[in-house]
Amino acid sequence: MSFDETKPVGFVTLGMFIIDEFSFSDENGIPTGRTVDAQEWLVFTIYIGGGGTYAAIGARIWLPAEAIGMVVDRGYDFPDSIRKQLLAYGSDMWMFRNQPGSKTTRALNSYVGEHRNFEYLTPRIRITPRDLIGTRIAKPKILHFICSPSRASAIMAEVGEIADWYPTTIYEPIPDRCVPEELPALIEVLPSISILSPNAEEALSLLSRALPPTRASIEEAASCFLDYGIGDNGSGHVIIRSGEMGAYVKSRERKGIWIEAYWKGEHEARIVDVTGAGNSFLGGLAAGLLLSPDVFDATFYASVSASFTIEQQGLPTVSGAEAEHPLWNGDFPLRRLQILKARHGEL
Repeated sequence: MSFDETKPVGFVTLGMFIIDEFSFSDENGIPTGRTVDAQEWLVFTIYIGGGGTYAAIGARIWLPAEAIGMVVDRGYDFPDSIRKQLLAYGSDMWMFRNQPGSKTTRALNSYVGEHRNFEYLTPRIRITPRDLIGTRIAKPKILHFICSPSRASAIMAEVGEIADWYPTTIYEPIPDRCVPEELPALIEVLPSISILSPNAEEALSLLSRALPPTRASIEEAASCFLDYGIGDNGSGHVIIRSGEMGAYVKSRERKGIWIEAYWKGEHEARIVDVTGAGNSFLGGLAAGLLLSPDVFDATFYASVSASFTIEQQGLPTVSGAEAEHPLWNGDFPLRRLQILKARHGEL
């Protein structure tokens, strides 16, 4: 298939596609009896996972499929039912890459009370900027990646080696590397990053700050990251995703603001599973940046994308995918965007 590199795709994530498995126990480690195993998925509902997948869908809530790109590595065990489910969101957004000698990447999400642990069950197949060259999704306007600070440096080095490509970069630190020992590596890569977005616990852990997070400690953490110099000449932004508290957005040029979570207070019963919410948030952020180049305004789009992700276990459903404004979980994203902005006096 031919493509025109002078018209780059809007958003690409380097995050992986994963088939998720789940286990559930109480605070004492005693199984609750709630299980979702691979065989159950194959008979009933398949739960697709991976930070990249959720980010891509978060962007798809706002953008047509052809504006989005993600590499999906298919092992020899890749179920056809998964392929069909992905294609339902739009065939143009997925770049399938066959791995005939390997299994599809799988991971276990184990919940102990409210705490989630994550571990890979198969070797990871990483995706790099070089993998995009020569494809339809080469040189996107916005690039998203989820990794350790040291790998973020390697990714940005590759970006710098590709001619005539200056993407807006959204960096999401991988949770298990958000530890104080990684802070020097993070500080080193921050000048090449456009937007840094850890969640509140990750941000405080990197900075050796006390938990649990409070609004005050989150605001202090954002200021600290900005002082380290995010973006070229400190022109970048930090967005700390803070669950039910919302998201805190700040840059050196503008004072920080809080964007509310869409589902909160009396409506928290709508929250079923927060898996992938942060990834979806950042896909929505990227879409918002393509529709409205202001980072603060784009964060409203991000919050709405997360709202659709947490209403069920697994990905949200789309109806009328080919329509200009499809329904997601039976609702219009623009309606939620208007409601959220009205709460902030933005309309």
